[in-house]
Amino acid sequence: MGDCFLKKEPSKEGCSQLLVKLTKDQKSISRVACVNPPSLMPAVWDISSIIRKEKIDFLSVLPGFSLSPACEDLHQEKEWGLFLDFLRKHKRVAIAKLGLYELYLLPPDADSKFGCATVLYQVNEPKLSPSQKCDGSRIVAAEISSPPGYLAGEASMSNSDLIEDRISAKHRYPEVIGDYSCDLKAIGSNRLGKSVGPNRSSERNYVMTHPSYLKTLGHAHSSWIFGAIAELVDNSRDAKATKLEVTISMIYSKTASKDIPMLSVIDDGHGMSHTDIIKMVSFGRRHPETDDQDHIGRYGIGFKTGAMRLGKDALVLTQTANSRSIAFLSQSLNEGRDNVEIPIVSYRRTGQYMEVDASVHNEDSAKYNLKIIKKFSPFDKYLIGEKAGIFNAEGTGTQIYIWNLDEWGSTYSLQWEAGMTGGSSFHQGGIFIRSRRIRSRPGQISQMVPLDYSLKSYLEVIFLDPRMKIYVQGALVKSRPLAKSLNNTVVENGCVLGKPVQLTLGLSQLEWEQANCGMFLYWHGRLIEAYKRVGSMIHNGDCGRGIIGVIDVTDLMDDSNGEVWVHNNKQGFQDCEAYAELERWLGEKADEYLDKYVDKIQLRKGNVKYKPDHEWVQCDKCRKWRMLSSDFDSKTLPLEWFCFMKPFNGRCEMPEEEVERGLITISTKRHGYNTKDPTESRNRPPEQASSELEGISDEDTPNERKENDVQLSHKRRRRRLTRSCKKKKN
Repeated sequence: MGDCFLKKEPSKEGCSQLLVKLTKDQKSISRVACVNPPSLMPAVWDISSIIRKEKIDFLSVLPGFSLSPACEDLHQEKEWGLFLDFLRKHKRVAIAKLGLYELYLLPPDADSKFGCATVLYQVNEPKLSPSQKCDGSRIVAAEISSPPGYLAGEASMSNSDLIEDRISAKHRYPEVIGDYSCDLKAIGSNRLGKSVGPNRSSERNYVMTHPSYLKTLGHAHSSWIFGAIAELVDNSRDAKATKLEVTISMIYSKTASKDIPMLSVIDDGHGMSHTDIIKMVSFGRRHPETDDQDHIGRYGIGFKTGAMRLGKDALVLTQTANSRSIAFLSQSLNEGRDNVEIPIVSYRRTGQYMEVDASVHNEDSAKYNLKIIKKFSPFDKYLIGEKAGIFNAEGTGTQIYIWNLDEWGSTYSLQWEAGMTGGSSFHQGGIFIRSRRIRSRPGQISQMVPLDYSLKSYLEVIFLDPRMKIYVQGALVKSRPLAKSLNNTVVENGCVLGKPVQLTLGLSQLEWEQANCGMFLYWHGRLIEAYKRVGSMIHNGDCGRGIIGVIDVTDLMDDSNGEVWVHNNKQGFQDCEAYAELERWLGEKADEYLDKYVDKIQLRKGNVKYKPDHEWVQCDKCRKWRMLSSDFDSKTLPLEWFCFMKPFNGRCEMPEEEVERGLITISTKRHGYNTKDPTESRNRPPEQASSELEGISDEDTPNERKENDVQLSHKRRRRRLTRSCKKKKN
């Protein structure tokens, strides 16, 4: 919210005079003139309550000033007179609470001058909770000096919300944002805590937010830039979006005088109201009181940390059924300033049109904020209109555009490929981390971890139960629910610190080929840690190759006292007792699985393939998973498949089948099982290692398998006899 305090102007009588707008329930009553008011008085007074005068016994000790009609408008003069007559007739006092100011508007006496009233006031100390006192970064304390030339009545301020700038478009001033009802402008005559009026007991110090803090926010994802994109994906999922598009394209920048890349994240969720977008750009907020298993957002900083890691500037365009808002979070705009300004423009649907929402700002303020957005961004009114058209007539959703992307030397940290329209799966586009570096994990030896540098690979497994359709560079991401993608599946139930946990363990052909293994830990259905090695996997790089575990630890990591043991960047867990006990339990179960299913497997020369019992395919409309018959060739499926197609030949309304043991999804197979030549794989182990493997090919008949087993046992016996004979000779 901008500075909503008016500059005192001398009246003809030589007194200090101030023009204000008096409202009740956000409806205008009249404009009035204040004579000798205290400093920094807000420009709009909203009457919050009207009570009987005898119930207030301390009015006689309060300082005051007078009010009188401010204009010659007969209608407003009439409304002002009716309002005063009501107060006088019923012996009532009107109360307006403006931040720390509490005003008491008294009706005139019978013999007083017509139209004049008395206002008594006091300055109260703010009642802040401990979290509000400590969480000072949520509020950006603005400069408290009055903007020059600001006339009364030009602003429309609600004292319960700190919103955006409300002064004339020709002025520039800092902005305060936040989501609790404390008007910082009424605290003192400067941001270091000088007192207001005669009551010096109200002195308080409040934290400013320097623009450099925007860059600091991005450091939350400094080790892995995909974590920043995941924050934006989480917001779309929380908004119940059914479709999400992530794209990097080129756009002309007026500032740079050239085309620059811009990242866009567009969803069809329920959108955000003006109040919601205020919370979105605020620096943190109170944890949600209710624990929603399907809701990921918790800390109130995801958008800021994600956007500021990806680039310097971000624009949000969001629409609900009844409103539309534009917000601009920018390092470029705030460069060289002492405080953070976040321009916001909100509109309200009126019939078939969107008009400036006068309940949150006036038209001058909206024009000023829109002018700033167009000056410091690649967007003009035509491009904004074009993007707003994506919502359709009554559509909802949110669009996020980020530019001045993070740099990697002389280029950008992200690398993107546009792909070919209508091309095969081999010509689809993608977004990658340019360095292609593998994230550090204990016991990790494989250098083939696409999840670490390919956005599509990461988004394939980001959700435990994927339902939202996600597109990267226009190509549909084929979800890969890991719990359905395993062979020799085992479900282990246990108890950690008195809380039930369930682990799904199995073998993955794709991960075996890439020499990967480990646990995938989900929280609220969102992937937090991937390929976490436990037990003997940590000490032997090749131990457990191809073994994948899937577990949701929401109940374990959400403390009953409201504590959450998840890092605020959602890329790891805090070092706590629950996490340590979980590691121990996972290690025990992984080693038991190794002993039972892996160490007893007999291998022979040739390619190993964990053949699935069944395959699954996901409908691109209802997002339900359908089991394919065992004799169906999954390679004949189109890239987009629906329930009415072969071999299901059903309807989307039909219920989803339950998961059974030893199942693997078709989406995994679409990502390229190499079952012919092991040397064709990008990360195939050395031939020497493959030549030492002996096993049973899936192409062998049962009789051939028995013969191979017998031959293998005979070979082992001969080897043992040979070794024993050599020892005797020695």
